[in-house]
Amino acid sequence: MKISFDLDDTLIPYNINDFETEKRTFLQKILKIEPLRKNTKQLFESLRKENHQLGVYTTSYRKKWKIRLQFRSYGIPLDFIINEKENQKTLSKNKISASKHPPSFKIDFHIDDAKGMEIEGEKYGFKTIIITKNNLDWIEKIYTNIKF
Repeated sequence: MKISFDLDDTLIPYNINDFETEKRTFLQKILKIEPLRKNTKQLFESLRKENHQLGVYTTSYRKKWKIRLQFRSYGIPLDFIINEKENQKTLSKNKISASKHPPSFKIDFHIDDAKGMEIEGEKYGFKTIIITKNNLDWIEKIYTNIKF
């Protein structure tokens, strides 16, 4: 399966105290690498062992190289990255008015923090898993919903 993750408030906290994050190295701090939600690397490794394709689908205008560097610095390779520039281009071309549309990128599951994504998923027929910042069992929720 192809699985995408949102960045802001899903894997990267808006406020550092929103959820527990991985410790950053001195080099990560110097390079201004954002903190990543704790256990993201273990989750990605586990999903990859099940032969899932993993990537980022964000409405952020972050550059793709910067997102790739962000995850690589934590030892996490990404199979794909969709940022807002690519998102808007594709959705506009397909005349889709959603904020994100995973099927346009052949994504089977999208993991996000926004309740609105769940509503759009129901409206446009795509699968979402909503992870709130205070959800301590977020990894189990993903495993349960993906159904290995």
